[in-house]
Amino acid sequence: MNQVTYLNNQFIIAMPSLTDPNFFHSVTYLCQHNEEGALGIVINRPAEMTLGDIFKQMKIPITSSRAAETLVFTGGPVQQERGFVLHTTGGSWDASMVVSESVSLTTSRDVIEAIASGKGPEQYLVALGYAGWGQGQLEQEILANAWLNTPYSKQILFDTPIDVRWRAAAGQIGIDINKLTTQAGHG
Repeated sequence: MNQVTYLNNQFIIAMPSLTDPNFFHSVTYLCQHNEEGALGIVINRPAEMTLGDIFKQMKIPITSSRAAETLVFTGGPVQQERGFVLHTTGGSWDASMVVSESVSLTTSRDVIEAIASGKGPEQYLVALGYAGWGQGQLEQEILANAWLNTPYSKQILFDTPIDVRWRAAAGQIGIDINKLTTQAGHG
């Protein structure tokens, strides 16, 4: 009997052969993966807006200019009108899910208000939308050689320049993603 391994708190990296424009050369942080499916946030697709734009749209007063200049990400093609905040664990937020000892996912307004006032989580990434997979879908895509999974890295999630996250996430397991072939190695 096959044991299913879930990939919570890991990155999935789009293989070079994955040409879907939503995921081409993307790195997705998996927040939830279980028998029902998976939910992740793409961490290397900046949207054409900043947190300052979000604060204005939500009519939230801004006292942290650093936060206002922070880029917002396109977290995936599902519910792009909804905000998701990946952040270092800590604080007490209305709608928060602990992903790991070091990362939580929050969807409530209070965390955005705290960020705007400079009292939010130590590190954060704000995304609009998420990537979602139905039951067994992600597993099938991995078997079809669409994704490579690698361990989570706080440095890649929060500190690595956006344009090198794809290569850096694969590089942490010794893979030069640009040299991979598009052919699957399944027999």
